[in-house]
Amino acid sequence: METTGASRPPLAGIRVLDLTRLLPGPVCTLHLADLGAEVLKIEDTGLGDYAAPALRAMVQRNKKGMRLDLKQADGVALLHRLAESADVLVEGFRPGVMDRLGVGYAALSAVNPRLVYCSITGFGQTGPYRDEPGHDLNYCALSGVSDQIGRDDAGPALSNLPIADLLGGSMNAVMGILAALFDAARTGTGRHVDISMADGVLAHALVPLVTLATQGATRRAGLDKLSGALPCYAMYRTQDGRHLSVGALEHKFWERFCDVLGRPDLKPMHMPPDRATAERVRADVAALIEARPLAYWADVFHGRQCCVTPVLRLEEALAHENFIARGMVHPRATEGGAPQLACPVKMTGFEFSIERPAPSPGQDTDEVLAALGHDEAARADLRRRGVVG
Repeated sequence: METTGASRPPLAGIRVLDLTRLLPGPVCTLHLADLGAEVLKIEDTGLGDYAAPALRAMVQRNKKGMRLDLKQADGVALLHRLAESADVLVEGFRPGVMDRLGVGYAALSAVNPRLVYCSITGFGQTGPYRDEPGHDLNYCALSGVSDQIGRDDAGPALSNLPIADLLGGSMNAVMGILAALFDAARTGTGRHVDISMADGVLAHALVPLVTLATQGATRRAGLDKLSGALPCYAMYRTQDGRHLSVGALEHKFWERFCDVLGRPDLKPMHMPPDRATAERVRADVAALIEARPLAYWADVFHGRQCCVTPVLRLEEALAHENFIARGMVHPRATEGGAPQLACPVKMTGFEFSIERPAPSPGQDTDEVLAALGHDEAARADLRRRGVVG
């Protein structure tokens, strides 16, 4: 896709205050920054964001960095000043913490009615679980999602892609923020966006919900239509211990798949009538695929348009021709040498770029304070008293 004219970041001019840590909030503001927003990452003057250095380098790019002690009155006053000209604030503390510090939605919307204030928590700002701690697997567990991942004989599986953190937290936060920004531009009034990671994954548990609605109960992990019940939608082991993904859900794709395998007799078994038949078909397919290495099958199925792809390791995916052609692997590695993924949102008139590497804690504090009118002596005094870092 070609851009038209000069690159115009769609969020240019939007100012974001990011008070989050670790993954859900920082990835949310990463997307905003990559789309052109000016993001100021605000950390406390103690531990700050304790994400691993490699993760920090990846998710804090295109942001500025400031350290601020919100337990001091002058620190609260500085955040109020920053909020006056901000469009968005994102925080990930437990419910009530920001209010107790004097920087909750009510306090900051009083100084800037247009402010979009987004809170990302595990269980939301309301409800009996609002004060409960948790992590990704807890949110997936409580929402019924973990029960659907893995195999019935092995129990629920853990994903190295944190589903609740990213789908439930980061992406829903981006959606809520952009919707509220659109409305604020029309009305002049911002909103408090309340994002619960548990809500977020529950809201997307649509396939098992369909099974529940039509069958009266969900099927056990690995036994539903998209989790292993069908031989036409499954992972198959290859000769060299790798795996091939077969996603031939539509009958035309299954027919092509059977032709490539040299088993046209399996075409009527696209949707086997019972589990025993499905297992027989699966065993036949598995035996054929396990007779050859992954590279053989990747070559044989390439271009045959039957929804079959190799299961790649991440390092292989980073080198894959399609992701290279799409510009998804950015040529600029982090300062620590880790590869960086590009913004996945492609649109006309905008070309993603990395304008700045992830800031060190407090890297831009002086610049921010100077913009607020603090001269060198005032900045030194704030540092001496530990208000900023």
